[in-house]
Amino acid sequence: MARPSGARPGGRRKPAPRRPVDPPRAAAYDVLTAVRADGAYTNLVLPQVVRQYRLAGRDAAFATELASGTIRRQGTYDAVLAACVDRPLAKVEAKVLDALRLGAHQLLATRVPPHAAISTTVDLVRGKVGQGPAGFTNAVLRRVSERDLDAWLRRVAPAADADPTGFASVAYSHPAWVVEALAEALGDRAAELDDLLAADNAAPRVTLVARPGLASVAELVAAGGEHTRWSPYAVELAGGDPGAVDAVAAGRAGVQDEGSQLMAIGLADAPVEGDDRRWLDLCAGPGGKAALLAALAAERGAGLLASERQPHRATLVARTTASASAGLIGVVAADGTRPAWREGSFDRVLVDAPCSGLGALRRRPEARWRRTPADLDDLVPLQRALLDSALASARPGGVVAYATCSPVLAETAGVVAPVLARPDVTQVDAAAVLPEVTDAAGPLPGTLQLWPHRHGTDAMFLALLKRS
Repeated sequence: MARPSGARPGGRRKPAPRRPVDPPRAAAYDVLTAVRADGAYTNLVLPQVVRQYRLAGRDAAFATELASGTIRRQGTYDAVLAACVDRPLAKVEAKVLDALRLGAHQLLATRVPPHAAISTTVDLVRGKVGQGPAGFTNAVLRRVSERDLDAWLRRVAPAADADPTGFASVAYSHPAWVVEALAEALGDRAAELDDLLAADNAAPRVTLVARPGLASVAELVAAGGEHTRWSPYAVELAGGDPGAVDAVAAGRAGVQDEGSQLMAIGLADAPVEGDDRRWLDLCAGPGGKAALLAALAAERGAGLLASERQPHRATLVARTTASASAGLIGVVAADGTRPAWREGSFDRVLVDAPCSGLGALRRRPEARWRRTPADLDDLVPLQRALLDSALASARPGGVVAYATCSPVLAETAGVVAPVLARPDVTQVDAAAVLPEVTDAAGPLPGTLQLWPHRHGTDAMFLALLKRS
């Protein structure tokens, strides 16, 4: 008697052949794993993984959206998944949880049809983890697919009127302490909090900088860019690989958020008394601001010294600034709190201090899950020490720019206010130096605070100080 098709001797069926894992989803999954297990940064590991999978065009864009979107909305998805599993999420294998979050993102925040989101995630788990967890993944995602995002939020988020911070934390996928810190930073405009949190979850457009004397905005526009609102050197790309732009590939232009460009421009345009020949970037890594400053310095007959404490990052600064070498005094690996130069050596000093990064959550989505309030206990003293060092490095009549990519008050007003009480320090009105930037009053008079929801930039803070 003939055996049924697909049956083995003894009546056992052959297992169904495994379907190939979809490359964009596999790439996104690998990014999630690298961020979770290796401490990688999303914006750095993504291009590497995309190249590894040889993705281009729509596939590369899809992988980018899946990875970045999943990490941004992880808090929301974890709340939903917790309602769909029979155990604490901490008991779910980490590799499976990565896939569940990826599937939840497709179901709740994209136009991927539910059957495709579920089946491809099951295939992913089967191929990356094993057959055993595939059935569990299928069951959980089917439960997730029973409601849309709004319906899930009504079920899993605290009531907004009873616990506004708790609701915002789940609905906008920010830890509660971050929600509170951002609300405090908004001050009397705390009603904008929902807009700010939503902007943190929006994918940023790629912004290029045309380094003066090396590339022009017109050249970047001709390569597919669009003019921006604030920086005279900025162009936004509608899509595509920025590395394919000739000026970027040659180092004459670079990828740089418009807010970061404004920090460098603010220092370069602030008034100084007397000589204007020696500039310093005290915390130069990875080199974007240093490259723009060096290009500006070259046009004005000045030179920039770029200093970075970590030698490997100093090497990266040297590579980034190579095309602007005409305005570069050099790159040194030095601790900014223990200067390797004489006091009063520079006319202009930038201290772009290490910070929590909570103003750059659009581009560094993992920062919200890695940072804790305790980090400020280490960061704020370092920021104060670096600002003191920057002021000592500037000559009398010289100017210092203190910048952070965080709006948290402890890292902005909390660092600058004590310095303004010193008799040898006066303030330069940043709004007067950058008059084209509107609606950007900082937490202290004369300071500048950018916001993603108002300006489309990272939430950069700027204070301009002068040695008197």
